[in-house]
Amino acid sequence: MRNPLATPAALGAVLLTAGMLLGAPAAQAQTSAYPVSAFDVTVGNTYTRGTVTWYNRSIGVSGEHKSVSATSCRGTTVFALDSDNREVARYASHDNVCGTSAKFDFTMTVYLPGVSIVRVCLDDGAKQPPVTYLECARYSRP
Repeated sequence: MRNPLATPAALGAVLLTAGMLLGAPAAQAQTSAYPVSAFDVTVGNTYTRGTVTWYNRSIGVSGEHKSVSATSCRGTTVFALDSDNREVARYASHDNVCGTSAKFDFTMTVYLPGVSIVRVCLDDGAKQPPVTYLECARYSRP
């Protein structure tokens, strides 16, 4: 009986499949194609620190914010700015901390392509306006 894998068509299909699997990029390699900026906004012993990932029409923000006092809460607010420094998107963390620290991770949708500036603020953790921004820093897309 003849081996069905010995035919030229079957052998070609096996080689093509193996080549596709070997040439497929890993998922990690695909996500590393986006630029990343580190941020650190510190006021005394409190801070917000993390990274901004610059996607095409969104901005991923992940990090940690810390408060050292149970009566002085902290949160993180991030603003996306256009080239004229106008705010085009804003996101305020909802997991504000009082006397502890917490990690955060969110994505801001930006409807304008090419937004290349964010302003990251350590705020007073207010759940309702007005929010007080204790310190802010600007970060540009690399």
